[in-house]
Amino acid sequence: MATAARIMIVEDESDVARPLKAGLDGAGYQVDVATSGESAFFQMSAEPFQLILLDLTLPDRDGLSILKAMRARGLNMPVLIVTARDALHDRVLGLNAGADDYLVKPFALEEVLARVRALLRRPPTTQSIRLSVLDLEMDLFRRQVSRAGVPIDLTAREFELLEYLMRHEGSVVSRGMLVRDVWKYSMASTTVDNLIDVHVTRLRRKVDANHHQKLIHTVRGIGFAVREERL
Repeated sequence: MATAARIMIVEDESDVARPLKAGLDGAGYQVDVATSGESAFFQMSAEPFQLILLDLTLPDRDGLSILKAMRARGLNMPVLIVTARDALHDRVLGLNAGADDYLVKPFALEEVLARVRALLRRPPTTQSIRLSVLDLEMDLFRRQVSRAGVPIDLTAREFELLEYLMRHEGSVVSRGMLVRDVWKYSMASTTVDNLIDVHVTRLRRKVDANHHQKLIHTVRGIGFAVREERL
């Protein structure tokens, strides 16, 4: 017997989330509900879901920001935006940000189920759940990092920083990219630059200490890079 698809509903309004969950449960799906963008992003980064139903208006972090961060992290499961925003501009923004479909509230449960079935029928997109550079390995679902088989204990921010650098292996990551994509600030400042320096220093100490082959490099005046050092 096939395992039921696991779906996450990201919706802070209980009068919307409750009947939507009940309808999907009744159709045989495994359904989780997240009421904030941050909690949803953390859970979908750590656990496997086959589909996300995403509201755009959330109390702590808007749905478009969550969607962009998902795609940047390589989370490629289908996303159905379910929102009250019905303007053409909003639809275009959502689809350009990486959504697979867009449904405006209020909606009929039958239409939601039809769209869910259609999205789940699509061939799965290849999604990297493990990253590696030389002997440095990262498991995105378990949020575990090791080097030469030895576990490395990272804070949440250090994990996000290392993941971003590893996804750009061999390329220089500018401070501006880190400010925008890891720290989620709209502009750089001396304070943010200092935070970046502190985190990179701590990360380098944890990843490269006691290893002859260094992986985290500073590119003076530009930013940082993860790459094998040519000996």
